[in-house]
Amino acid sequence: MSQRTVQVGARRIFLTEAGDGPVVLMLHGGGPGASGVSNYSRNIEALARHFRVLVPDMPGYGKSTKGVNRDDPFGDLATSMLAMLDALGIGRAHVIGNSLGGACALRMALERSGAIGRLVLMGPGGVDTTRGLPTPGLKRLLNYYKGTGPSLEKLTTFIRGDLVYDGRLVPQIVIQERFQASIDPEVVASPPLLGPQGIPKFKKIDFTRDPRLKSVQNPTLVLWGTEDRVNRPSGAQSLQRRMPNCDTYLFSKTGHWVQWERANEFNAAVLAFLAQDGGEAPASRTR
Repeated sequence: MSQRTVQVGARRIFLTEAGDGPVVLMLHGGGPGASGVSNYSRNIEALARHFRVLVPDMPGYGKSTKGVNRDDPFGDLATSMLAMLDALGIGRAHVIGNSLGGACALRMALERSGAIGRLVLMGPGGVDTTRGLPTPGLKRLLNYYKGTGPSLEKLTTFIRGDLVYDGRLVPQIVIQERFQASIDPEVVASPPLLGPQGIPKFKKIDFTRDPRLKSVQNPTLVLWGTEDRVNRPSGAQSLQRRMPNCDTYLFSKTGHWVQWERANEFNAAVLAFLAQDGGEAPASRTR
């Protein structure tokens, strides 16, 4: 793997790359301390055997520039990721997104579908958010920096209790690394999913209310854990009803981290899905 920083407008995007071939952009989730490589630690190597894999830290996270537009977080991230592809000379890429990254990927397809090949969405945010109050897991995510502020105890509860079905499987070192990233002074000063006005207005970021969703022709694979405590698994059927080329897989006894908990099956399903039509997504104009 190689790592570098890509200048995208006023932002610096920290990017990890591996492999060669058609381009696959992997977008991480939005939990405290999240970053690209940590989110996909069990997937990058398998996909890089067949594709040129790009794994950025999205704005607000990891080693990238902090701060996300609170009025339109999904749109802000999508614009930034599309601009990063442009800066790299990449005309078209498959996009894989987990949670917040899934919402970003979906928004990218809504805004510029021609730049996107196939979509893989794992428990994406912004789906069925108006059906009821936020889930307990989402509340814990959004409240992490509120009240008494970040703590190892809060993060342990979120990761072991909300992100996975069996929290005993998450090594303590994973939690420690995420915690250290979550207390970066720049992040604490500007939490990406919490602004001066509090949590996002979910009615403004519910994809199921966007009429453009029905016109997204990109082949889409939605993967969701039946025990997801952050984003409601009912979102899988909601997307399938609205998107014309959408397949869904539901994983039993699996939480929000399908790509981590069911890594072998995830890798196999994604490779098979991306390989259809020859896996065509022209790699790049420049390297």
